[in-house]
Amino acid sequence: MAAGVRGQRAECPGCTASSTRVHSRYRRRIADAPTAGRSTQIWLRVRRFFCENTACEKKTFVEQVAGLTRRWARCTDSLRRMLTAVGLALAGRAGARLTAVLGMPVSRHSLLRLVRGLPDPPVSPVSPVTVLGVDDYAVKRGHHYGTVLVDCQTGKAIDLLLGRDADPLAEWLQAHPKPVVICRDRATAYAEGAATGAPEAQQVADRFHLWQNLATAVERTVIGHKRCLEEPAVPAAETSRSPATEPTGAMADRRKANHALVHDLVAQGASFRQIAEHLGWSQRTVARYAHAKAWQELMVGQKPRPSLLDPFIPYLRERIDQGCLRATRLHREVTTQGFTGGYGIVRAFVEQHRMKPDLERVRRPASVREVTGWICRHPDNLVEHDSQRLQAILERCPELNTAAELVRSFADMLTHLHGHRLGTWIASAQASAPSPIARFATSLTNDLAAVTAGLSQPHNSGPVEGNVNRIKMIKRQMYGRARFDLLRKRVLLAR
Repeated sequence: MAAGVRGQRAECPGCTASSTRVHSRYRRRIADAPTAGRSTQIWLRVRRFFCENTACEKKTFVEQVAGLTRRWARCTDSLRRMLTAVGLALAGRAGARLTAVLGMPVSRHSLLRLVRGLPDPPVSPVSPVTVLGVDDYAVKRGHHYGTVLVDCQTGKAIDLLLGRDADPLAEWLQAHPKPVVICRDRATAYAEGAATGAPEAQQVADRFHLWQNLATAVERTVIGHKRCLEEPAVPAAETSRSPATEPTGAMADRRKANHALVHDLVAQGASFRQIAEHLGWSQRTVARYAHAKAWQELMVGQKPRPSLLDPFIPYLRERIDQGCLRATRLHREVTTQGFTGGYGIVRAFVEQHRMKPDLERVRRPASVREVTGWICRHPDNLVEHDSQRLQAILERCPELNTAAELVRSFADMLTHLHGHRLGTWIASAQASAPSPIARFATSLTNDLAAVTAGLSQPHNSGPVEGNVNRIKMIKRQMYGRARFDLLRKRVLLAR
């Protein structure tokens, strides 16, 4: 498309003086928004003018068309807005693939430059935030973290901060209008930052994190009473068996040695950080060993994995019941039916039935995760089979029964926002609960006001968790190009 400027005058960008003296003419090639899916290019004939103001530093200048051209630009403003919107939504690679299909091809680097060229997003909202949500996100998981601030009433991210310490949050709160309520997790850094930056704001501990912490305590309790999960032996021949022995094997030996080593270093007065640096472990691993009273608590069984033989197990059991225990013959038979696995899988299955003819009558004990889920789930949401198995386990283990009653009491308090019952629940848990749940109850007293508010008010960190998931999605889109400045603009400007 060929075009030209018909005006007789042009305004100098340096001194805004008008000029009619033409210095020269040349043609600019400017990309425009596509037409009917095809690329459009404008061949614009422009003029270079003399600046008639002798005091101006510019001697000549090129005329610009408002809304169409700008200095050094090779695309129109409308195309720039379209490409910027694609860059904000899809970042570089995915955006470049989409723009090529839409008829406005551009490189991924150009899209990212357009996003970086946008003005910095405002650090304060148009209207003051009433309910502020605070949570951390991983810039590089396990190494660098940041803080995301969200307006819980609108669900929109307000700002991103580097680091998840108390100081960045306190500085941000001191520089902006103070919120009325601050929703956060139970991290002490955010509690200190909120108390320093906005001491008059009410802090609310998120109910999801409270329930998550309680579920972790329940899981540790179930691990400590793992023997109670074993189903009682029914056949008379099985009653004379000796009780189960301690876990054995290479992993058990490592757990036992590491447990003794950590407890020995703790007894000498070493901190978790010092032990982690000395052994080359993470502080979370050191804490897990230090909090375990016995090394057996660290042993968690593995769940069985699916096998290629699973669809053919009914047929194999039927043939074994008929007396056929030859693995070679059974392997040939299931191969003709579509089995693609090796002979060793069939032989291992046949060996199980040779050694345990009554395998069908022996029930697999429930796993730690299954029992934890049954205890933390509402009884009405359990199927009858799982409810019966849980009831049998609770009858065999009084400690797990006490834990289940406390969990259901806490769930009722959390669901119906009965925060005034928290003190009674903590006292009951400290008096009669197993040690992991008792420790969880004691930890609530360190942040009692925020926890009570979280169990009494409807505010929660749901919008914050949604924005954290959105940040994860944006980071995966950007294929390692999510530096903080670019990530911040995409999170705050993309809608």
